[in-house]
Amino acid sequence: MVQISPSMLAADFVELSSALKKLEKSGAEMLHIDVMDGIFVPNLSIGFPVTESLYKHTNIPLDVHLMITKPQLYVEKFAKYAQRISIHYESDCDVRETLRMIKNAGVIPSITIKPATPAEAIFDLLDEVGMVLVMSVEPGFGGQSYIDSATDKIAAIRAECDRRGLEMDIQVDGGINMKTAPIAAKAGANILVAGSAVFNAEDMAQAVRELKAVCEQ
Repeated sequence: MVQISPSMLAADFVELSSALKKLEKSGAEMLHIDVMDGIFVPNLSIGFPVTESLYKHTNIPLDVHLMITKPQLYVEKFAKYAQRISIHYESDCDVRETLRMIKNAGVIPSITIKPATPAEAIFDLLDEVGMVLVMSVEPGFGGQSYIDSATDKIAAIRAECDRRGLEMDIQVDGGINMKTAPIAAKAGANILVAGSAVFNAEDMAQAVRELKAVCEQ
C-alpha cells in the first residue's frame, strides 16, 4: 500500500499551524522535512527549531531528509524528533557508520541517492537500512519535474531487495503528482514525497486520497 509523505518545503510557513491541522486529517502517514545546509545543496531550509516545533505540535511522524554535507554531526539531535532519517550516499561521512548511528538512536535509517548516482551504488548498504530514498529531481529546490531515469532505479532497488528477501520501504522524492505517482509506485516505490501536489491543493485530504487511489488502480 502506498503511503504519502507531504514535503514541508512546499508549505506556506505563515500558515504552518493551519496546514498541520489539515494534514493530520488528510490520511498522510508522515511529514517530510527537508534539511539543507547551503553547502551540500545550494539552498537553506528547515533546521532544529522548526523541526522541534513541528514535533511538539503534530502527531504525524517526522520523515527527516538531511541534505547536508556532514550528517553525522547532526544525527543525535534530529533523532529526538524523527521517526526516520535519510542521509545521502554522496555526503561527506562514513555512510555505513552514520546509518548505524541513526539505528542506534532508535530511528529508521535511510540512504538517499541523487539522480546521477546509480542504484547499484547502495546495494551493499541495503542490510543497514529500513528505507531507500530515490531523488527524482536534483535535491535543493521544490517544484521541479520528475526525472524519468528515477523509475528504472526504483525498479532495480526493488528487484534487488526482493532477490535478497529484504522488506524495504522505497521512497521517491521530486515531481510527484497524479501523472508520476503511479509510475513510481508501479516501479516499486511505496512512499511518495509530494510537495506542491498536496500543499497547493484546495483540499489536502482529497489530494492525498487521490494520489493513493491513482497508485492502486
